[in-house]
Amino acid sequence: MENENHKAYWKTNLKYLAILLSIWFIVSFGFGILLVDELNHIRMGGFKLGFWFAQQGSIYVFVILIFVYIRLMNKLDAKYNLND
Repeated sequence: MENENHKAYWKTNLKYLAILLSIWFIVSFGFGILLVDELNHIRMGGFKLGFWFAQQGSIYVFVILIFVYIRLMNKLDAKYNLND
């Protein structure tokens, strides 16, 4: 039973990682490099949105995703009684 819980825990953890890293990839590579020309038609705080994503947006999203991951892992730890 414990081995099944261990596998389910890590499967869920890897699922969270894959989703969060995919979001970060889309924001940093997709918005910051691939879609930069289209996004530059929109301005945010006086800066072109494509430029903003390339320079700052992907960093902000990464930091937010770290906090989302912490929250998800705390919930997952509680679900499997792995709280310290």
